[in-house]
Amino acid sequence: MTKLPGRRNARTLENVITRPTILGILFIANVIALALTVFVSPWWGVLLAVFVFLDLVAVYDVLIQKKHTLLRIYPILGHARYILESIRPETQQYFIERNFDGTPFDRDTRSVIYERAKGLGSKKSFGTERKITEPGYEYIPHSMAPSRSVNANPRVHLGGPGCTQPYDVSIFNVAAMSFGALSPNAVRAMNKGAAMGGFIHDTGEGSISPYHLEYGADLFWEIGPGYFGCRTADGDFDPDRFSERAALPQVKATYLKISQGAKPGLGGMLPGDKVDEIIAKTRGVPVGEGVVSPPFHRVYSTPRELVRFMGVMRELSGGKPVGFKICAGSRIEFLAVCKAMVEEDITPDFIVVDGAEGGTGAAPLEYSDRVGMPLTDGLVLVHNALVGAGLRDRVKIGATGKIVTGFDIVKRMCQGADFMASARGMMMATGCIQSQLCHTNECPVGVATQNPKRWQAVDVDDKANRVRNFHDATVQEAVGMLASMGLENFDQLSPSMLFRRTSDEYAETYAELYNWLEPGELLTGTRFHAWAEDWALADPERFWYPELHGGAKPAVEPAEEIKTVELAAMPAGAQAAAGADVHGGSADAEQVAEDMQDEDAEK
Repeated sequence: MTKLPGRRNARTLENVITRPTILGILFIANVIALALTVFVSPWWGVLLAVFVFLDLVAVYDVLIQKKHTLLRIYPILGHARYILESIRPETQQYFIERNFDGTPFDRDTRSVIYERAKGLGSKKSFGTERKITEPGYEYIPHSMAPSRSVNANPRVHLGGPGCTQPYDVSIFNVAAMSFGALSPNAVRAMNKGAAMGGFIHDTGEGSISPYHLEYGADLFWEIGPGYFGCRTADGDFDPDRFSERAALPQVKATYLKISQGAKPGLGGMLPGDKVDEIIAKTRGVPVGEGVVSPPFHRVYSTPRELVRFMGVMRELSGGKPVGFKICAGSRIEFLAVCKAMVEEDITPDFIVVDGAEGGTGAAPLEYSDRVGMPLTDGLVLVHNALVGAGLRDRVKIGATGKIVTGFDIVKRMCQGADFMASARGMMMATGCIQSQLCHTNECPVGVATQNPKRWQAVDVDDKANRVRNFHDATVQEAVGMLASMGLENFDQLSPSMLFRRTSDEYAETYAELYNWLEPGELLTGTRFHAWAEDWALADPERFWYPELHGGAKPAVEPAEEIKTVELAAMPAGAQAAAGADVHGGSADAEQVAEDMQDEDAEK
């Protein structure tokens, strides 16, 4: 067998630095320090004390602790691995990543948010760092005759048939984030900023807390599967409590959360130790008891029931706009909902489309990375389906998911959205530094934590001004881009005005990249075969399709339903499997870090 050059008698670092070597060096160091202390100067005792401490660490690493294999093999030195691992995110963010390739938000984007929130200029010199000829690069065309007049405060009218209290919403708003996920002062700051700027503050599914009402901002009330704020004792929807809360003057619209981009199809768990008196009162749950937001709704089981419930919500809310939020998944299922709208002649006033790139809810990696449609695909699906079913003029579309710049607003409107909302953008305007510790209750800047020592440091007045500044500056940049395109209002945007480079040589418009339906085309017969097949298969009486899913859907007996108390009693690992969310999830910060650090050693 041929031997590789230089490999004979090779001695790697792992071969040299073994446990006997480390302990031998430590023994020699102890002897030298002892000799210096005894024969030279007592001051050498300081060094001796250090080595005695290292002796104790070595004893613990080798003889006492059993969990870390790495430390048993490499006592003392093995701790360097854990120290470096603990500072890896900060090292990556501050010293390694370039201005344009960090994730979830690159440094350029974060800087723009911070600068606009502070009221500073967000201009950049010396040209773009983006590789504008690479596939995936997107841009808009400018006009040789820019517009001279564009509405500086664009609004979108929400209110279709049956809506007696319509509302004109800003094109850019605070997206859904619950109190419990956010700290009291973070909620206050966003609420005050929204009130000052005249845009919406979405409550998230954690319901309407006292902090959402403190400064009088206009609210969208999100109703999740846990029906927080409008639930019965056993977790069902309570129409009387819903009607009472929806009648609040601050509540301008209500909507049902079917799924969210961060974890589509997954529920969440709020541990009992997080349920204090304020959270319990806000959500309508017992103090100190774990509570589940399941992945399924009890108010509907078919597309037709969902559509009818939209009518119920509108009636109970006194005619205010109603809607639902989805992270798009199955096209057939959404077409079935559209069929139910046509047959029942009931439509929501708006639908919020959340992209799979959404991220304020903590979720298992598999859900964050691999479940749900990206916002572009979801918007195209929902917009096309509503247009093809002849419903688009009755239903407005909202978009959420990494929308933080003026270009993001213009881009999403070209793809079919009417108005936007941002969660992480507003968090960063409030002080978030993208530490990605939201689910640990250890947010270092007090935005996503219930630790009073941290959230009390958030100055409400200062951060409220920043939230308003960020909103105003972002909208103005979108308005400016619209004027540069030679347009006068956002309704004039279309897929043909957004380009995407598909190779180094070619760029195509979104009008060319996707099939776009004509109004009512699905009702009269569409020219697109795939759409025609899905429309024919879509059934308003079911979400389950045996011909696609492989057999009949198994029935679930009532006794098999998972109750709140059963999930609350689960161990931490099982709670995580059920879907621990950003509402103070059960993970302990130190344990999370320790588990990540130990994964190699425990293999």
